Formats: sequence, C-alpha cells, structure tokens
Amino acid sequence: MTRLFLDWNATAPLRPEAKAAMVAAMELVGNPSSVHAEGRAAKSLLEKSRAKIAAALGADGADIIFTSGATEAASLACAGRGLVCAGIEHDAVAAWCQATLPVDGQGRVTVSDPARTALQLANSETGVMQDLPQGLAVSDLTQAFGKVPMAFNWLGCDMGLVSAHKLGGPKGIGALVVRRGLDVPSQLKGGGQEMGRRAGTENLIGIAGFAAAAEAAARDLAAGVWDEVAELRNILESELSAGANETISVGNGLPRLPNTLCLIAPGWKGETQVMAMDLAGFAVSAGSACSSGKVRASRVLTAMGFNEALAGQAIRVSLGPGVTKDDVLRFADTWTAAYAKARARAA
Repeated sequence: MTRLFLDWNATAPLRPEAKAAMVAAMELVGNPSSVHAEGRAAKSLLEKSRAKIAAALGADGADIIFTSGATEAASLACAGRGLVCAGIEHDAVAAWCQATLPVDGQGRVTVSDPARTALQLANSETGVMQDLPQGLAVSDLTQAFGKVPMAFNWLGCDMGLVSAHKLGGPKGIGALVVRRGLDVPSQLKGGGQEMGRRAGTENLIGIAGFAAAAEAAARDLAAGVWDEVAELRNILESELSAGANETISVGNGLPRLPNTLCLIAPGWKGETQVMAMDLAGFAVSAGSACSSGKVRASRVLTAMGFNEALAGQAIRVSLGPGVTKDDVLRFADTWTAAYAKARARAA
C-alpha cells in the first residue's frame, strides 16, 4: 500500500533545496557572533539567508527576527500588549489575546481597532482568508506564506509570524517580521543577537534551510504550481460532495488557501475518520496539529457557530505539490466508501 500524505497544513515535506542548504551549513564551524574568519563566514550565511527570506516575503526594509518557530514569534509579538483576537486564531496567538472579536458563520472576522488586534491571514483548518485592515498589530502569515501571492510590505500590518516547516523547510525555525523602527522588547535575555530582540546563538543550519525553502516556494508560486493544487482540491471537494451530499464543505465559495478542504461528515466523528483513513493509507487530520496529539471538537468551527457535534465531525484534507488527480480520486473513493459503512452501522 502506497501511503498518501494529505496533511500539508500540519507540515510540508522537506524540500530537497532545503536539505542541501542545511547539509552545506553543517560544514561551517564558526559562530555568527565571532569576529574571526570562521565567524564572519557564518555571519555572511546568516545575513544572506535573512535577505532571501525577506525577499520571498516581500518584506524588504522590514526586520526579520529568527525564532524557534511561529509559536515563539507569536509570544514575542503579542505578550503583554493587551491585544484582542477572534476565536478562530491559532492557539499560539489566542494564548496572548482576549478572544472578543466577532466571527461570522463563514469564518470572517470584524475588526474595530486594528492597532490592538491580532488577525490571521489564512486559517489553518478551514483555509478561509481574511481581508486585513491597514494598521493591524499582528498577523499570522504562517499558512499563507508560499501558497498565495502576498507581500508583508503591502499587507499594512506591524508584525507577521512565519514558520519554515509549513513551506518545506525544517521544523524548529521561524521568524517574526517587524515593520522597521517598531520597538519589540526581547523576552530572551543574553548576548543581544537578532538586533537585541532575541538572544541566543542563531540556528544557522535551520535558517539556511528556511531560506532555501522560501526561495523554492516563491518559484513554485510564480510558476502556478499552487493553481494546479487548487484545481485538484476543487475536484476532491466535488467528488466528496457527490458521494455524500449531506456533507458540509466549510468555506466553499470563499477566498481560501488553494490546498485546503475542511469537510464535516454528519454522524461520523473526525477522530474516527482520521483513524480510518490512516489505516487505508492516507494521512489527514481533524484540525490543527499543535495540540499535543489531542483530537477534540474544532475550536475554530465552534467559534464560527457550528455546534459541538458537527465541530467534532470535521476533517481537514490539505494537499501539496506532487499530489495527482489519481491520488485525490483514490482518496475520494476510499473516504466515500468508509462513510457509507459508518452510516450503515449507525442506522
């Protein structure tokens, strides 16, 4: 049985360009903070990588502060600022904000005070995208970066969160993108690395892989690779709906990430769906992967107005480059047959 990975929003497979860049970075012995030749070589790679990521993000003129991932970037951006958000934000952001903003049944958020608001560009579970207001304090760009055309400089937000492993880079490296001139107090005190905003020797190997992945992702986006992925997502959505017309496709018809399908199958628990598909050779999820392996009713869907039962009967299928039409049709056939059996048992 050939397994098919359909959980790209949890993590994307490591790109060969990123792996090669990381292997090359392993050969550098110097610390980027050292002034000798070895240190200067490491520093050169660090800054070249920073520039590559900034270019891919459309963030020339902004500051790229390297972190251990988007979760740490969220902490650095949001802690102690008294921000508000909606109930659909990722846990890493919601942990620092008051979830008081209204969200409608389509997952769209109304913002009244952008300067005090954290608002994601795209939701990891539904794929639904937001219209970001100018002057927004913080935006989680993690899922959108590399999948949809965007540029930090024209988004109009003060800070953005990104993570390498969502676009084919290594896990454990991310960044906070900061509008130049904005004060960001350091949470990690020490040697003053990252412009005094995040102490600790930089993860040069991870950063090199991040930069290579960001460059490759930008090339894919420009070449229309994600348009092809969107076509496959739409085929899958149609096939699943045709096979079981009582299903609910969340976000259908709205601006969404090109690869994301959130499907509610009434009467069939999301956890059971995930296990059934796993046994059949398909990797999908029942929501965000950042909950220590827990499977529970989607907080995002309940915030959108779905009841607990329906929110607990959703799965997320997220595609990526390399997935084929035959793959999605094979998944659709397998899932539809399994759902029919589940309904027959419940009858």
